[in-house]
Amino acid sequence: MTFEEALALLKAGKKVVRTQGWSGAENYVKLYDSIVLESGEKLEVTPYFLINVSGEGEGFSMWAPTPCDVLADDWSLVE
Repeated sequence: MTFEEALALLKAGKKVVRTQGWSGAENYVKLYDSIVLESGEKLEVTPYFLINVSGEGEGFSMWAPTPCDVLADDWSLVE
């Protein structure tokens, strides 16, 4: 699928990944719009992407799509 289609899924709370363009341990990208503090308080924040890179032992990292990601058509929904 295209990035435009993947973006619609991200906005719906789904997880997506590139199936061909990434050769590392990226598991998925997800869009977040809030942070829950240790006290349980939920803060609404400017939406941001996180990428799960747990295969590299890093956990999650901030992510911004590159031009290659935006133009790619190898995006897939992660169940």
